[in-house]
Order: sequence, then structure tokens, then C-alpha cells
Amino acid sequence: MDNNQVFLEVKDHTVSGEVFKLLYNEELDLLKTSPQPSEDKLNDYYESEDYISHTNSRRNTFEKIYHYVRSIALKQKLKLINSFSVDSKNLLDIGCGTGDFLELAKQNKWNVHGIEPNENARALANGKVNNNVSDLQGLLNFEPHNFDVITLWHVLEHLPNLEKQISVLKRLIKPNGKIIIAVPNYKSFDASYYKKYWAAFDAPRHLWHFSQSSISKLFSKEQMEVEKILPLRFDAYYVSLLSEKYKSGWMNFFSAFFVATRSNLKAGRTGEYSSLIYVIKNTTKSN
Repeated sequence: MDNNQVFLEVKDHTVSGEVFKLLYNEELDLLKTSPQPSEDKLNDYYESEDYISHTNSRRNTFEKIYHYVRSIALKQKLKLINSFSVDSKNLLDIGCGTGDFLELAKQNKWNVHGIEPNENARALANGKVNNNVSDLQGLLNFEPHNFDVITLWHVLEHLPNLEKQISVLKRLIKPNGKIIIAVPNYKSFDASYYKKYWAAFDAPRHLWHFSQSSISKLFSKEQMEVEKILPLRFDAYYVSLLSEKYKSGWMNFFSAFFVATRSNLKAGRTGEYSSLIYVIKNTTKSN
């Protein structure tokens, strides 16, 4: 998947201040962060209280807004998985963070399991779902074709060895099961507006940057197809606020609101929202 065409250079605004290149893969319509940290160094780039998905902190107005919006999003996620016709309701949430989605699903009769590499976030999650969350090694312990639904909410972009990870998903999902992927969309208006300041590039934690066609091409290699694409409209506001901070040094709420609203309005015509949910169906037939 290597390609040397430089799409953009971006800075790590959260931890290191280092600069990374985004390389464009024409075949897959995919961007790759370069250089990518080695797997043993990758965790160092998550060691920040500002990495909000690994904490339950509410230190300021921004974090309070984040958690309020997340509570709304959790209900929408539950509604989505409840819309699927499944019998056993076996759910795996990869990159489950502090476990709020798993806890809500468990309360709604789902049999839940989670994967979370961050030790602190994993401990918080396990306190909510009876220790059913493990580290990445836990993926090797599940029986093949064990899950009706697998979710990765803003996780796929973080995973090294992308095509290998997709093959693992293929092994774990049941025939005709559903995989839910939520990822930023580098072809959105807010991405083109903020360019190198676009917070959803988030290098080097985001190793990959997806378009609609790249998701379709990557999963079709494993006999899986995109069944439905849904918008995440709130993401434009969250990302635009952070992008304003990176661009000017402070959170310009007015400007962020204007850019995010414009992005969503444009996406109403083009489909290119700041972030998108992909409902992916395993097309392998059962024996």
C-alpha cells in the first residue's frame, strides 16, 4: 500500500509537536501517515490528558460539551445496532475506550466483549462490564465467526497493519454479520478548509485517512461490502473547534460553528460529511 506522493504535511498538536507526511495511495484513494511509529512506541503518543476518549474528565467547557454530545451519540449507536435482526446478540467493540457504549449495550440485552489497548481506559471499562474487556491479544482468543456485530467507533484509523486487521474482522464476524466502522473523512469540506490544521488528521495516532472509496475497496478484498453509509454531523463541530485551536491558538466557537455548519450543508448534497459510519456486511455464506 506504499506510495510516495505527499498529500500534506501535518503537525502532532497533542503530544510531540513532530511533523508527519500524509502519503497518497492512488489505487486505494487512501492517505497514510509517514513515518508511522513502531508499535512499541505508538502508545507514547497517547500519553496525554488531552486525549479525551481515554478519560472521563470534565475539566473545562469543551470536555463537558464533548461528554454531553457523546451521551447523545451513544443512544444513536445503540439504536443502530438494535435495528439489526440477530438472534444471539453477540457484540464486540474494538477500541472501546472507557466502555460507555458497551455498558449501554449490556443494559439492552447484548452479550458484550471489548478490546482496549490503553491500560487506564481498559480498567475503567472493565468496571462497567464485568471484566469483559481485554487488550489486543484478546482478539486471538475468540472463536471464528463468533460475533453478530463488531463495532469500531473511530478506531480503524488507529490500527497498524491495516489489511491484516481487516482480515481479523473477517475471521471473527458471523456469515451475514455486520461490521460498523466510524472514521473521519478527509474529503469533507472542513478537511479541505482547515488543511494542515484539520484536527481529524491527528497524526501520528491516526495512521490512515479514509475516503468512501477506500473503505469500499479495502473491505471488498475480504468479501465484505458497504451496505449503508450514515453521517456523523456532530463530528464537524467537535473537529472544527479543535482545528480552530490548532490554527489560531484558541477555540473560536463562532468560526468553528460557521465552518461545521457549512460542511454539513455541503455534505447534504455531496455525502462527504466530516465523519461517516459505514455499515459493512459480511457476504460470505454460511456452510
